[in-house]
Amino acid sequence: MLNEKKSKRGTVIALLCALALLALVILLENTMKPTGMLFTVLKKGAVYALVAVSMNLLNGFTGLFSLGQAGFMLLGAYTYAILTIPTADREAVYYLYNGSAVNFSLPELFGGGAVGLVLGVLLALFLGGCAAAAVAWLIGLPVLRLKSDYLAIATLGFAEIIRAIFQWDPLGPVTNGANALKSFPTFSSFNIQNADGKVILRLSTFVPFLLAGVCVAVIVLLINSTYGRAFKAIRDDEVAAEAMGINLARHKRLAFCISSFFAGVGGGLFAMFANQAQAKVFTTAMTYEILLIVVIGGIIGGVFSATEGSAIAVVYALILAFCYRSINLKSLWKIIVDSAKMSGMVVFLVGVSNILGWVMAFLQIPDAVAAALLSLTSNKYIILLIMNVILLVSGTFMDVTPAILIFTPLFLPICQSFGMSTIQFGLILVYNLCIGNITPPVGNALFVGIKVGRTSLSKVMPYMLMYYVAIIGGLLLVTFIPAVSTALPQAMGLM
Repeated sequence: MLNEKKSKRGTVIALLCALALLALVILLENTMKPTGMLFTVLKKGAVYALVAVSMNLLNGFTGLFSLGQAGFMLLGAYTYAILTIPTADREAVYYLYNGSAVNFSLPELFGGGAVGLVLGVLLALFLGGCAAAAVAWLIGLPVLRLKSDYLAIATLGFAEIIRAIFQWDPLGPVTNGANALKSFPTFSSFNIQNADGKVILRLSTFVPFLLAGVCVAVIVLLINSTYGRAFKAIRDDEVAAEAMGINLARHKRLAFCISSFFAGVGGGLFAMFANQAQAKVFTTAMTYEILLIVVIGGIIGGVFSATEGSAIAVVYALILAFCYRSINLKSLWKIIVDSAKMSGMVVFLVGVSNILGWVMAFLQIPDAVAAALLSLTSNKYIILLIMNVILLVSGTFMDVTPAILIFTPLFLPICQSFGMSTIQFGLILVYNLCIGNITPPVGNALFVGIKVGRTSLSKVMPYMLMYYVAIIGGLLLVTFIPAVSTALPQAMGLM
């Protein structure tokens, strides 16, 4: 009874916060410059939030790793655009194909005007989601039999194939080929105007927030339902879930179709945001954007550094976890303790390597090494080989940052003396030190992986030996063949 009251109270608070956010959006849009970058970011953020939540339903809650969201967004975008372009504008849009094969518009079928616009747009978005879900059901029959990376590769391939099909010229009377579909209702179409055509209430940012919010709310309700619990059970342990009577194939297909449905709706919203629908926009990069937009966007925009971006991602994940009720305060404490143990191990290793780096610099060991190196030989290949050995050995017990600070002034002048580019030197230096990150006795990355995998060094090392051989082979190529590291920068005009 107490939990039920808390749940109702949380629902009411969440609803009030959502209403307050919508009211704030309307207030800002009607008091600030409507063409500002702020509203562009808000609109795209609302669209991407919906698609990200739909992807999380499949990847996060069901445990199926899919990379086909861009393809399902394309289906939704094209379905929406084809069904809402006004009849009078179709000949101009499809001018290369002497008109469109679809000669009706949903807003016009509902009588036009404000009511026709709202009903037509909503139905077109719904049908766009249904089209994506229907295709997902078809490809899910064979694809969902795959697991892990194979499922991701299959869905990624689907996204590329569907993008090529929609640009196929024989389908031009329907999809307009490789050309963009335009003139359909966008977010700006929902701005309220007076008889003189002057905008009296702007709703172009409110509409994507409202539609995305409703869809996200539906997904949250689904996650908290019996179906959502079945999805989580499949993610945690398929064998146990099947033993409890859960139909794995049915629920996987259901999660895949529902995720694709909302991705299709998100694709329709994206078309409204971009004011056009064109297949070449829905690339694999769009799928990655959905996953990385929060962290990478903040770093590139200068809002926070890489370290701060990681912290933002953690906070974002915690907020989502509490919204989806996947963790509580008790489990949060255990997460914090486990994270502290893992971080403590890494910080200790970094601290020890920094101390060692300071000792080496204080005793002027790098200068002594340089003098000894030049006294041995003047052959650049032997010098490079010795340099690699020194860097490899040093990288095994030093952190990357102090090692770079110590060895760059030591080896860079020597390498430049026989014509090596700074790009090649930097790559050799970082390559060597990164090998040290996966090599005992320090091996920060190696020990973090062991900790995460809950295994031991003795079990991991036999499998690492062949990787070391391949990595050392790559290092020799980078060291003795300059084109390996300089060909691409030269081709791009960066050197």
